[in-house]
Amino acid sequence: MAKVTTIIDIGSNSMRMVVLEKSSRFSFNLINETKSRVKISEGCYENNGNLQEAPMQRAFNSLQSFLNISKALKSRKIICVATSALRDAPNSKIFTNRVKNELGLNIRIIDGPKEAYYGGVAALNLIHGQEFVTVDIGGGSTEFAFIKDGQIVDCISLDVGTVRLNELFFSKGDLEGARNYILEKLEEVKGCGHSIPNTVVGIGGSIRALSKIIMKKTEYPLDILHGFSYIVDLNSYIFDDILRAKNNNSLKHIGVKKDRYDTIKEGTFIFKTILEELKTTRVITSGVGVREGVYLTDILRTNNCKFPANYNVSVRSLLDRFEICPKQSAYLGNNARQIFEALKPLHNLDDKYKTLLVIASKLHSIGTTLNFYKSNDNTFDFILNGLNYDFLHSSRVTVAHMIKFSKKSLPKKGDLEKYSKLLPCYETMQWLSFMISLNLTINQDMSSPNVTYKLKNSKLKLSLERPIYLVESEVKKIQTPKGVKVKVVS
Repeated sequence: MAKVTTIIDIGSNSMRMVVLEKSSRFSFNLINETKSRVKISEGCYENNGNLQEAPMQRAFNSLQSFLNISKALKSRKIICVATSALRDAPNSKIFTNRVKNELGLNIRIIDGPKEAYYGGVAALNLIHGQEFVTVDIGGGSTEFAFIKDGQIVDCISLDVGTVRLNELFFSKGDLEGARNYILEKLEEVKGCGHSIPNTVVGIGGSIRALSKIIMKKTEYPLDILHGFSYIVDLNSYIFDDILRAKNNNSLKHIGVKKDRYDTIKEGTFIFKTILEELKTTRVITSGVGVREGVYLTDILRTNNCKFPANYNVSVRSLLDRFEICPKQSAYLGNNARQIFEALKPLHNLDDKYKTLLVIASKLHSIGTTLNFYKSNDNTFDFILNGLNYDFLHSSRVTVAHMIKFSKKSLPKKGDLEKYSKLLPCYETMQWLSFMISLNLTINQDMSSPNVTYKLKNSKLKLSLERPIYLVESEVKKIQTPKGVKVKVVS
């Protein structure tokens, strides 16, 4: 695939574009994301599915601007897909032919199961989890992809969408008809033959808008949408408040943004009905969808559309772009494992923290590329905003805090207060801070020394292959968790 690639997704309600830049074989980062609410399906469901002239013109004009952005960013490859509105429209060729002839862009109209598959590929690779069902609510349809044991096992598309339901039911005040329509369509999902997971990964603008409201009302400490999760029962009252809202002022008071006034009720109605019928207990919000799925299907086409085991695209992307020295990062990662294992009889931490300690150790220096001074603080911000994919929010925050407090002194409780909802307990953070500080101190002269670790009676003895004054003098200054001592021996 080209180094810079553009993916355009023409949906019933919105047209979206991402421009992605490769940094190594499977690694990439987002360099542009643009959205236009063209509502290409407006009026079509009351006109035998036919696209109307004004919406087609809006879409055409937006595509011109999208292509200007793509060209300016030196994109070498453009993939454009269209979903429900165009695949349902008898006159879709009028639009696709005009775009091809005047803009030189080929639009690939994908069927419902393929749309569901792309959303599934995106979630499978970029959301942390092994078993869930994706729900992608669009303007004309809703897609479901069943993921079990890290594999996509089924893909289903239903003709249920915000614009479709608005024109067929909501605009006529027929909520009972809308509910019966959804329930009838959902029988295909409920009878698909697969056990339905209790976790839904939500894709699409309506679901993301709902998550933003929940984040604000619960005073969630991290302003990151992708990967945000919530318990359905604890937040169902927000869904009810939206559905009861009498006007836009009421929606505004709840926290709905202006650009969602026209579809939020329909989207909430659809999602609430699905969650109830599938008996969903937990929702994970996805900031990725069809566009990223199209891209991943392309770059992972020889790898069964899945990243290799133990591969994390966010970590690799940060290292590709900001790593100072690959050998140093590799050494710090390996040394982190040894320190964790040597101290395990004392800290008794789950191995998931070993993984996070290794990641934090490898990524520690990336903030230096921005500014050597305050590099730990720089890296903290890099991590919070840069570990975009396949990370729990708690993991992202833990890695960022490990790096921020990889100093001689251990963090105090007040230092962790802002993100306490997402961090492990205070004692665990002290251990992680101590271990990464020790790891960095051992390699202070960047000579990657061989070290032997021996733990006896709460004392960790470090045997270096040769004397290193910087290490011997600085290790003494590291504050340790209560009852632990560290000593460099000859």
